Formats: sequence, structure tokens, C-alpha cells
Amino acid sequence: MMAARLTDAQRKKVIADYAELGNYAATGRMNGISDKTVKSIIESDPQTSRISEQKKEQNTLDMLQYMDNRREQAQGIIDDYLKALADPGEIEKAKLSEIATSLGILVDKFAKNTSSVDSLNKLDEVLKNMGTLADVVTHPVPNRDVTDFE
Repeated sequence: MMAARLTDAQRKKVIADYAELGNYAATGRMNGISDKTVKSIIESDPQTSRISEQKKEQNTLDMLQYMDNRREQAQGIIDDYLKALADPGEIEKAKLSEIATSLGILVDKFAKNTSSVDSLNKLDEVLKNMGTLADVVTHPVPNRDVTDFE
């Protein structure tokens, strides 16, 4: 389907699909046209950019609401995983590469926001968290409560 041969209905479908997907290539595949054709259609319609931005904003708000509604469930899962990671029996069963990978992921997550403006203030908190994490790994206690990590 070439851009010049698209009907008004097909062009509107391309615009609607792009507003939903926000991706030229995916929209092109969905409609059997090239991503360049999609881009040309989108750029020729002044309202498309506004509609696409509104859709992205709504999707972001929907996802944040979804995540917020499942916060307790997610925290419970995280608590269970932290308990398993601190379990000496689980540590003994794990391969060194698995332990290293888990530790690396945890350290990355603890340190994730240290590049922001207040990174120096957060650095102390990250170091404290890493100290707690190191303590858990080197001195696991079966009855340690997850609140010890807070």
C-alpha cells in the first residue's frame, strides 16, 4: 500500500494506530506500509502529534495507577525474595554465578538514583544500604525480619 494510494479511511487508521503504538515501524507493519510512509502521514496531520502525546500521557497515568494499586502485593513479593536471598540454605544451594548476579542486581537497584542532583546526599544512604546488604549476605539470620532492610 503506497502513501499516494491510501484512502482517507486508511490514512485515518494509520493515524489512529500510530496514536496507540507511538512507533512508526510497528504502525507500518500493522498497515502493510513502510515506516517512512507512516512518518509522512503523521507529519502531514497537525493534530496527530497532539493526539499521540495525549495518548502517551494517558498510558503513563494508567500504568502509574496500576502500579500504585498493586504496591502492597509487589512489596510482599519483594519481601519474600529478600527473605529467600538471606536464607543460608538457599545461599548454600546457589551457584556462585547466581549469587553474584543477585547481588549485582540488588546493588544496582540500591544505587539506581545516585546520579541525580542530590546524589551526594543519597550516596550515604546507598552506602548504608550496601552495608546492610553485605551484612545479610555474609551473616544471614533465618529469623531476620524484612523491616531490618528499611
